[in-house]
Amino acid sequence: MRDDEPVRGLRHTVDWKLIILYLLIMLFGWMNIYAAVRSGEPASIFDLGCNSGKQAIWMAGALVLAVVILFVIQPYFWESVCRPAYGLVLVLLVLVIFLSSNVKGSHSWFELGPVKFQPAELSKITTSLLLASIMSRPGFKMSSWKDFLTAALVVAVPMLAIIAESETGSALVYAGFILVLYREGLSGWILGLVGMVILLFVLTLTTHWAVSLALVVAVAVVFAVRILPKAPTLRVRRRFVRRIILAAMVGVMMVMATDFIFHNMLKDHQRGRIEVLLGLKEDPQGLGYNVHQSLIAIGSGGLFGKGYLQGTQTTFGFVPEQSTDFIFCTVGEEWGFVGCLLVIAMYALLIFWIVRDSEQARTAFTRIYGYCVAACLFMHLFINIGMTIGLMPVIGIPLPLFSYGGSSLWSFTVLIFIFIALDRQEKKYF
Repeated sequence: MRDDEPVRGLRHTVDWKLIILYLLIMLFGWMNIYAAVRSGEPASIFDLGCNSGKQAIWMAGALVLAVVILFVIQPYFWESVCRPAYGLVLVLLVLVIFLSSNVKGSHSWFELGPVKFQPAELSKITTSLLLASIMSRPGFKMSSWKDFLTAALVVAVPMLAIIAESETGSALVYAGFILVLYREGLSGWILGLVGMVILLFVLTLTTHWAVSLALVVAVAVVFAVRILPKAPTLRVRRRFVRRIILAAMVGVMMVMATDFIFHNMLKDHQRGRIEVLLGLKEDPQGLGYNVHQSLIAIGSGGLFGKGYLQGTQTTFGFVPEQSTDFIFCTVGEEWGFVGCLLVIAMYALLIFWIVRDSEQARTAFTRIYGYCVAACLFMHLFINIGMTIGLMPVIGIPLPLFSYGGSSLWSFTVLIFIFIALDRQEKKYF
């Protein structure tokens, strides 16, 4: 840039809508954390002996982080350190498996005195940065197998490490990165294959393997009849045939492997949660207890809720983990259907504006990183709310910026404000 080139001020460069939404979600989450931990005798929301008081400290720290990222650290710094940061976090993901204690079946937390730290939260940041750096290189093409495998490995390696920690929820978030790859040119056939694998897994568990095989054959025949006659050349027709055959083979292998995966690769509690979710068994006092109580809380809220701090399910602690994984049911009980819609609308606007700013970015790095941020937020939102209303298995994942927890709050603060800083840098100059 030339020295005499005009520079825009904060008013025109910082996307204040994102910051306002960030603050609103965080503050509303804090209020509901207090509601979730308050029982019987009223205590101050700042009481350090309960989660709401501790969250206030985490929030103050998050605001400091946001200011430092936005106004102190140069935006170009993040791309320059993405490779060593990715490697360091990957080492931590492996070390935590061997050095951490077992917490509810997973080995994913470092304990430093009173402070607990989860490397998987940092991993979303470093993976997003490295993915944006690699995919923004000149000449990168998603149609190239070499480039595609490079991008896929960046996502798959930390995901596999997190799976080894038995932290299924955090690992599932990484599936959202496929949306980023699709935006940058990944074939829709790959998305179709992923969807087909999930559908066949569920269908095979809930019906019979013959039904799933019949569906695979039927879909292959329909594609062959509808697509092949429209192919303009013999070469294109052959490519379609190869893709249809590959998809059919993947489908058949998925059907044949479902029983083995379900009974040999999943743990007992994971199998149980899937069985409860799919209605294969009823266990309202056991594995289905959390969801059962969550649905009671949300359903009892009605249209406008029982009122802040008036929720009986919330006040008397019927729902376990209500300030963390099941914080959304507090919203449903005390703020009702309208409150739930408000929370979802705030997240939807946050994701929408991040995607919009990403599309308007001048550099590929900012655009791709922005889509990574949006994908992480979307997956957390979809899984967490789906879990509390019985549409997803209970896998333990926080609602971003809303649930109690310093690791989650700080990691999402860094994730979001790096994007705001990158976006601000691009808007500085006319």
